[in-house]
Amino acid sequence: MLLDPKEIEIDGKKFIISKVPARAGRRIFTQYISSGMPKIGDYKLNEALMDELMTYAAIPLTGGEYLQLSTPELIDNHTTGFEQLLKLEAAMGAYNISFFQNGRLSTWLEDIAQNIPSWCARILTNSLQSLSTQNSQPCTNSEPSTP
Repeated sequence: MLLDPKEIEIDGKKFIISKVPARAGRRIFTQYISSGMPKIGDYKLNEALMDELMTYAAIPLTGGEYLQLSTPELIDNHTTGFEQLLKLEAAMGAYNISFFQNGRLSTWLEDIAQNIPSWCARILTNSLQSLSTQNSQPCTNSEPSTP
């Protein structure tokens, strides 16, 4: 069952998007962006989240019925490719999360991109400090050098 369904068009194809229930939305949207980040994300998790998100999207059928995109095969059969699927994912995000609406998604992503270097620097600095702490003499198996 779709919550507050809304018909949209992406690249000439009609889709129905809906609100995601609270707990599922929390699970999906709190992990979605971070799991999809190249090199630091978790692709398998992101793919599973996308599959779950798409169960709340559908294609319209005749007579007011719809077919939910509830399997990978249905997603592949009813989207024309990678780009259209990304646009559908973005539409679901915009419909479900208020700060993704009205172009604020791009500014939110820009804010994250600007903060990543400082986050990484803090993490690396903390790691370096803990790795630099000596608990014992580094080497005890060599003779002291004589001048």
